[in-house]
Amino acid sequence: MAGKKTADKAVGRTKGGWNTKLHAVVDGLGNPVEFLLSAGNDHDSVHAVELLKKVRIGGSAVLADRAYGARTIREYISAHGASYVIPPQSNVSDPWPVDWHLYKERHLVECFFQKIKWFRRIATRYDKSDASFLAFV
Repeated sequence: MAGKKTADKAVGRTKGGWNTKLHAVVDGLGNPVEFLLSAGNDHDSVHAVELLKKVRIGGSAVLADRAYGARTIREYISAHGASYVIPPQSNVSDPWPVDWHLYKERHLVECFFQKIKWFRRIATRYDKSDASFLAFV
């Protein structure tokens, strides 16, 4: 049993201590569609394709912030018949066009995370295992 304390927990060491990231896909109304947990020290873009594989994105527009502007993510979205509205980072040598009016709808994701952080149990992650944490989410 030794060494299995973090076996089923998506936790990682960060500056603030042990942390978990909650990744979410929301629909056009801001309702949650899919969730994914990752360790707090993982970059957001590492788990983006894994999360997008869980939902059907064909024919829609995927809105995301600059952290998700990696080539692999954009190619995955385009290959599945969707368009992406992701602004390029400032150091990108060949920036792509962005529909800034459509990008303003990304606030629905931010509003969802603001609502979910009102629950102290989620904000501080009282649940030990990933299964029980995701069940409450």
